[in-house]
Amino acid sequence: MVAVAVAVFALPAAYPAAWAADSAVVVMYHRFGDGRYPSTNIRLDQFEAHLEEIAKGPYTVLPLPEIVSALQTGKPLPERTIGLSVDDAYLSVYKEAWPRLKKAGLPFTLFVATNPVDRGLADHMSWDQIRELHAAGVTIGSQTASHLHMAASSEEKNRRDLEESNRRFAAELGQAPALIAYPYGEASLAVEALSREIGFVAGFGQHSGVIHAGGNFFYLPRFAMNEAFGDIKRFRLAANALPIPVTDVTPADHLVSNNNPPAMGFTVGADVPGMGRLSCYASHVSGPLSIERLGESRFEVRMEKPLPKGRSRVNCTSPASKGRWRWLGRQFYVPG
Repeated sequence: MVAVAVAVFALPAAYPAAWAADSAVVVMYHRFGDGRYPSTNIRLDQFEAHLEEIAKGPYTVLPLPEIVSALQTGKPLPERTIGLSVDDAYLSVYKEAWPRLKKAGLPFTLFVATNPVDRGLADHMSWDQIRELHAAGVTIGSQTASHLHMAASSEEKNRRDLEESNRRFAAELGQAPALIAYPYGEASLAVEALSREIGFVAGFGQHSGVIHAGGNFFYLPRFAMNEAFGDIKRFRLAANALPIPVTDVTPADHLVSNNNPPAMGFTVGADVPGMGRLSCYASHVSGPLSIERLGESRFEVRMEKPLPKGRSRVNCTSPASKGRWRWLGRQFYVPG
């Protein structure tokens, strides 16, 4: 299986410059064919439609470590590169997703919280099953030990949890993961710094958006797929999305402990087209947010209502050519 994946998905020695890109889309799943949990489940007919779209469409699916490495080192990726990721190591991953992905020859990353596996919870994969996937070339990433709310936890608790999970990964798989997906997509600058110190090379959230060479590699976006937001139209929208490369992002921290609502803003490069049609929406209000454009490249997003406790998301999009959309997403966390 590993040899097949390398043969099919290795970048060609040379390809036209028009195919080159410095961005990629990462898609996230949790459960497969488990209708008890529609908010984290993708129906099998939906998932099979995604796989068919990938097979017939102009996409290249690469392992997440390859995508991250290419973007960090400036190596171009094929246009419309996709990374596939799955969180939580539920049993349906092994029973439903793994056979389909293996048959299609598609690489993916499985993010695992070690405590549920150690406890042998009925709804989760076993270490034997995880080892089977790992031996077949599936990338195994971390989702901590206890799947805790990292943004709301102390540095000591987060450190202890990550060190424990890394010990378990080393004992069961022979190595600690290089990638982490923050549970619930919740992170902060302190969580990012700790993840870097522990030895991870990149971290993923659960906010929509496109990863690109100039982005924050310790809070990378992913498009979440579930029953309500997993039809083929949305999958195509995500798979064909383009980044909105930004700098000078405010607030720098995703943890909002004061100054709520946050003064969200960013600077966009002058060479990014379509910014005159930028729209932003927040999960806690209906309708578009007010956007103030300062000069040619600075955008300030105004939220009148404070963010509620817990997770909130802001998505900013603008139309691009050929029916594609540029996308920038942020997830904030308000403790309490």
